[in-house]
Amino acid sequence: MRLGELWPKGLVWVVVTMVIAPAGPLLGQTGNGAPNGAHYNLNIIGVPRTKDAPMDNNNGHRIFVHLGSKKDQVKVTTKIYLVQSFDGTFQVLDANGTDGNGAKFQLPAPGGYTIWARPLGGPGGKAEMMTCAVYVDPLTGDPTDVCPTSGELFVRDKGMRKFTNVTTVLTTVVLEADSDAALACGTTTVSLFDPCLEGYFWSYDNTGLKLLQLRFYPDP
Repeated sequence: MRLGELWPKGLVWVVVTMVIAPAGPLLGQTGNGAPNGAHYNLNIIGVPRTKDAPMDNNNGHRIFVHLGSKKDQVKVTTKIYLVQSFDGTFQVLDANGTDGNGAKFQLPAPGGYTIWARPLGGPGGKAEMMTCAVYVDPLTGDPTDVCPTSGELFVRDKGMRKFTNVTTVLTTVVLEADSDAALACGTTTVSLFDPCLEGYFWSYDNTGLKLLQLRFYPDP
């Protein structure tokens, strides 16, 4: 069996390093705060200029987003559209989030994995990331983006930055109580790919953060 073909709970995983993970469950953490073991790696890279080259289906384990400015505190938002994977794979479908059409990333529905993140690059940059979706009014058919009032804030301070568990933030949409979307879904916390909403995406508000590393680990 090739490394990365089968993992617990039937998920398919891609190993990005040449380190062979132990056969047993994931135990403990590394010195950078992340769990031990095989994982899928995704780099979200902030760039100062729009990229024109097509980047569909190249699965380069990176997505380019608008950089914004840490010096002038200018925030720029990029949408990373999310597509459900039914075979457990993770894959970049469109790496270019700077062309006005957003980037596109494929991942399984929540459960069976955790997501860890850390900010890198020069000190001073920051970015806020949250899971959003589209609510379609059943009477008018009008679509409305629905997002939490706040997300996970990543700040690149000086010194070594450690990974933190961001699974909940990146796999759930928190709706305002008594909103049309919350009433339609029957809850204020909606799991990623729940059919009561459509068009799930990550909203990435960047203020000069050059790199955010995401890692996806299978559950032990």
